[in-house]
Amino acid sequence: MAWWIRLRAMPLWIVPLVLAILILLLPLLGVPYAIERQIQLTMILALVVSGLNLSLGYAGELALGQAAMYAAGAYTAGLLSVAGNTDILFQLAAAAVVALAVGLLTGIPGLRLGGWSLAMTSFFLILLLPDVLSIFKDITGGRNGLTGIMPPTLFGMPLNGDAYYWVIGIVVILWFAVMRNIIVSRHGTAFRVLKQSPVLASSLGISVFRMKLLAYALGAVPAGLAGALFANLDLYISPESFAFGFATTVLAASILGGSASVYGAVVGAAILQFGLNQSREFQEYSLLFTGAFLIIGGVLLTGGLAGLFRSFVRRMDLRAAAAKGTADVTTMPGHAFVELDGFEGKRLAVENIVKSFGGNRALGGVTLAAEPGRVTALIGPNGSGKTTLLNMVCGFYRTDEGSITLDGVRLDGSTPTKVARAGVARTFQTPNIPEGISVLDAVIAGRYFSSRASVLSAVLRLPSFRRTRQADRTEAERVLELVGLSDLRDAEAAALPLGQRRMLEVARCLISQPGVLLLDEVASGLDEDEVDRLAAVIRKVAGAGGTVVLVEHNFQLVLSLADEIYALAHGEVMAHGTPAEIESDPRVLSEYLGVDTDELVAQNTEAN
Repeated sequence: MAWWIRLRAMPLWIVPLVLAILILLLPLLGVPYAIERQIQLTMILALVVSGLNLSLGYAGELALGQAAMYAAGAYTAGLLSVAGNTDILFQLAAAAVVALAVGLLTGIPGLRLGGWSLAMTSFFLILLLPDVLSIFKDITGGRNGLTGIMPPTLFGMPLNGDAYYWVIGIVVILWFAVMRNIIVSRHGTAFRVLKQSPVLASSLGISVFRMKLLAYALGAVPAGLAGALFANLDLYISPESFAFGFATTVLAASILGGSASVYGAVVGAAILQFGLNQSREFQEYSLLFTGAFLIIGGVLLTGGLAGLFRSFVRRMDLRAAAAKGTADVTTMPGHAFVELDGFEGKRLAVENIVKSFGGNRALGGVTLAAEPGRVTALIGPNGSGKTTLLNMVCGFYRTDEGSITLDGVRLDGSTPTKVARAGVARTFQTPNIPEGISVLDAVIAGRYFSSRASVLSAVLRLPSFRRTRQADRTEAERVLELVGLSDLRDAEAAALPLGQRRMLEVARCLISQPGVLLLDEVASGLDEDEVDRLAAVIRKVAGAGGTVVLVEHNFQLVLSLADEIYALAHGEVMAHGTPAEIESDPRVLSEYLGVDTDELVAQNTEAN
C-alpha cells in the first residue's frame, strides 16, 4: 500500500489540473470534429450541472431553474451579437449578470414561501419559457429561434474552430476553480450544514433564507456562462434547446455524477452528453434513458459516481492505515488539557413561560434563571417539557405567555438565527453533524456568523480570507484538544461514534464562546472516560465565566456538576434548589427517580 500512501500525499488539485490540460490539448492531438463538438457540448452542459450541484447537492434545495438561466444567458449573448457586439468577454459578463438576475427574481419568492415552493416555481418557469419567448417574438424570433448571430470575437479578433474550443475550455476550467474554492471554504461548509438541517443552520446563526438564496444565485452564474457559450457555438438558438427535456438531463447528470461533488458535474455531463447523442435510438427515447439514469443515480448509487469514488478512497485509506499499523481514526484517544478564557457569560431569565400544542399544555408558567459562572441543571421525567423549554429559548417555538431575556434583552419573538447571534449555543438530543466534512470543518461551522469572510475573498483567496481561515483553524484545534478530539481533526465527522459526535457538538458550540451554553442530554451514549472529560469541560466553561444550562438524565452527573437544579414535572417546576436539596426532595424522588417515599421514610424510621 506504499503506492497509495504516496498518491494520497499528492495535492488534490493535481488530478483535475492534469485532466484540464489534457482537454485543452485535444485539438492539437488530431481529435475528429464530431468528438471535439461533443466535448464542447459536454463542457457547456457541465457548467449548467455545476450550478444545480451548488443548490441541490450542497445547499439541499431542489430547483430546476438552471434551464431558464441557461436560456437567459444564451438569448442575452445572442441579442448582443445581433446588435453588433460580438466580443465574447462582454457577452459572458452580460449573460452571467442577466442569469443572476433571473435567479434572484425567481429564487426570492420561491424561498420565502418555503417547502417545495422553489422547486415548483422553477418547474413552471421552464414550462412558461417558450410562451415568454413567443410573446417577444419580434426580438427573440419566438418558436422559430433567434438567427443572425455573428461569429464571436476576442478583442476584435475572430474566434473560429480551435480558438473557440479553447475559449470554452478556459471558461469551464476557471469556473470549476471558482466553485472548488467556494466549496472548500467556510461558505461550502455552511452550505452542507444547511443541507443537513435548516434547524442546525439556524442554531449556528446561519441565515437559512440567505444561504439558500446565495447557493441558488451562485448556481445561476455558470448557467448564464454556458448559455453565452452555447449561443456562439452554432450561431442559432431556439426554445427547444431549453425545454423540460433539457432540465431533466441536467438533473440526471447531477444525480448520476454526484450532486455533492465539484467534479461530479463533469462526469455526469459526459455520460449524458455522449450517451444520449451516439445513436438515433438514444435521441428518440432520450427522456426514457434520462429517467433510467435518474433511477440509477438516485437509488442504486448513493451519492452518484462521486460517492462510489469516495467510498473507494475511504476503503483504501483504511487498508493503508492497517498496513502501517496505525490506530483506527474513530478510536483515537484525546485529552482535555486546554484552559478556557474569554467567556462572557450572560444571564438567562425565563419568566412564567406558557406553551401549548393544540389542547396539550407543554409548559405551564415555568420560571428559571441561569447565571454566569454557574451550571444550572434542568431535570425531569420524559415529557416534562425540558427540551420544549430549550426550543423556546432558542426561538424554534414562540411563547404563548411569559418572557425570555438574555442580560435583560428580550429573546422571545426572535428568530433562531438572531437568538444564536445574540450568544446562545446548543447541542441536540440526537447529534446533528453534516455529512461529507471533516471534524475540523464541522467545528469551524460554529464560527460562521462570528467571523466574516466574503465569498469573493474565498474565490480569490484574498488576505482577509487567509487570515479568517487561519483564525478558524487555530480556534478549532484549541477546542478539539479541549474535548479530546484533536487526533481526529481530519476524520469524517458524521462517521464518528455517538459519544465522539456528542463531544464534537460541544466543541462546535464552544468555538463561538457563547454567552449561554445549552446542553441537551449531552452525556447520553458516552462511556465513562468521555463522561469524565465532559464534566471537566463543563466545569472549565463555568470557571471561565460561561453560563451553562444542562438538561440531563444522568442524575449523578447533575449532582456533581450543578450549582442549581430545576426539576420539571408535567410542564411545571416541581422543585428548585441546590443539589443537596433536590437529592432529598420527596417529590423529585417520587416522580423523577421512581422512589417510594413512604417506604423510604419507614426504612429510615426503622434504622433510627
